Amino acid sequence: MCGIVGYIGKRDVAPLLLEGLQRLEYRGYDSAGIVVTTPKAAGLKMVKAKGRVRDLEAKVPARFKGTTGIAHTRWATHGAPSDVNAHPHLSADNKVAVVHNGIIDNASELRKKLEADGVEFLSETDTEVLTHLIARSQAETLEEKVRQALRVIEGTYGIAVLHADFPDRIVVARNGSPVVLGIGEKEMFVASDIAALVTHTRQIVTLDDGEMATLKADDFRTYTTEGTRTTSEPTTVEWEAASYDMGGHDTYMHKEIFEQADAVDRVLRGRIDDRFSTVHLGGLNLDAREARQIRRVKILGCGTSYHAGMIGAQLIEELARIPADAEPASEFRYRNAVVDPDTLYIAVSQSGETYDVLAAVQELKRKGARVLGVVNVVGSAIAREADGGMYVHAGPEVCVVSTKCFTNTTVAFALLALHLGRTRDLSVRDGKRIIEGLRKLPAQISEILDREDEIKKLAAEYAEARSMLFIGRVRGYPVAREASLKLKEVSYIHAEAYPASELKHGPLALIEPALPTVAIVPDDDLLEKNRAALEEIKARSGRILAVAHQHQEKADQTIVVPKNEDELDPILMGIPLQLLAYHTALALGRDIDKPRNLAKSVTVE
Repeated sequence: MCGIVGYIGKRDVAPLLLEGLQRLEYRGYDSAGIVVTTPKAAGLKMVKAKGRVRDLEAKVPARFKGTTGIAHTRWATHGAPSDVNAHPHLSADNKVAVVHNGIIDNASELRKKLEADGVEFLSETDTEVLTHLIARSQAETLEEKVRQALRVIEGTYGIAVLHADFPDRIVVARNGSPVVLGIGEKEMFVASDIAALVTHTRQIVTLDDGEMATLKADDFRTYTTEGTRTTSEPTTVEWEAASYDMGGHDTYMHKEIFEQADAVDRVLRGRIDDRFSTVHLGGLNLDAREARQIRRVKILGCGTSYHAGMIGAQLIEELARIPADAEPASEFRYRNAVVDPDTLYIAVSQSGETYDVLAAVQELKRKGARVLGVVNVVGSAIAREADGGMYVHAGPEVCVVSTKCFTNTTVAFALLALHLGRTRDLSVRDGKRIIEGLRKLPAQISEILDREDEIKKLAAEYAEARSMLFIGRVRGYPVAREASLKLKEVSYIHAEAYPASELKHGPLALIEPALPTVAIVPDDDLLEKNRAALEEIKARSGRILAVAHQHQEKADQTIVVPKNEDELDPILMGIPLQLLAYHTALALGRDIDKPRNLAKSVTVE
């Protein structure tokens, strides 16, 4: 959600910034802007545009030279998408430029005070308040000007600041919204996501909340918002620039769906312990004695991560026999939940920066809870805040709609459930059974993806639907929820997920030929119960697409998936429905990688 890119060095800055913005397009945005300067410039040069980065690039004049600059892609919060509301925001004297991710909660109050002092605002944004505060500061250094402004700000921010009187530096700060420094050879970068940096450097420093940094071409230093120096050593990121290319696919979503077999192999690699029929998860920082003391597990996530957490909770209950449930982090953090010292809390986030999840983690830590993180991005905020955890090793996921990261997260939960189970009462025999099932997953995923043409034909038939119902029972219900979310996210078709056991309690009123139902029908101990639900729908002339391990007589069509262990079947059953959502959206001509109104990393409330 929103994107920041900055550079200071000797190279022509505008092409670098535009390239960086293009690599951040997946985060979701509605306008973009760029500002540049040079050590000898009398002021700042800026261009902004509503729309895509390509619209901004078309407006940048040929003579737009500079060696220092900051750029931004904006996802509207305060004020509609427009040229004037786009970032960066300039001060009236054309000396200060600010780009900002996050929300300033007291912007309205500060705006009124500034207007009373004669300041004229050009935009409707909260960010412009920060620009004027910095410009009006009487402090002698840019660092102190920014620090003074931040002292009166309430809310979240990741910012980068240029000042014409200090052309040798960029000052950045973070509170709740990611800021990453890229360390080069006599050049420095800053971004809100490493995706914008990996083309140029793999040496990064991730700022913590309450931390600032000054970037110069040949140096950087970090310090707190109070001015105390901090020690930040660069780390090397694993992901390379090629990881962000489409690799011959038409969209990132298609590429990432087809990367899932390899991605699952990565999350399993080096973690299976055949000798004891368990797994190695050293990053948990949880020994066997502590694991046996856990009385309950609470999993917190948002959107797709929440659905992965639902599958995770079922796996933990089934394999470890520990009561477990999942809850949206966005709800948990506001309901003053009772925090139990015997409960293990698990925070799930693809980016590791999801604000609602991060805020829940911080509240839990404040109350003394043990929190594990399950994230994809190494060094992300949740990974640093948590007491331990697991990386899911899905690799970069560029499409807004999550596919491979969801699958890898569910596999990571299977590993965690096996680990907890084997420290408790799960037998060696069952441990071996689950391990064998996990090892089958990559090949079975490939087998499902080989049937893409069949699913593409089905999608063409269902693209005409105005609404769809997804149902599943117990293990199948989280799969139905995630499949419903995928369809609505990428195709804009209304979709609703419901427990199959609840059909008689309301949803049957909706059944008619115009409302297709997608039914998750695993071949487990609830098979006949699920078939009874199909009977109920068919008796009311409903159209049914089943996802099952064998052909379903009452379904109009069946997508047959390979059978694994009962506990692991949900991991596979959602994959053909990712393809269904993709090809439905393709048939409707949707912007698949960047669905309207959505952002990849939700770093605001």
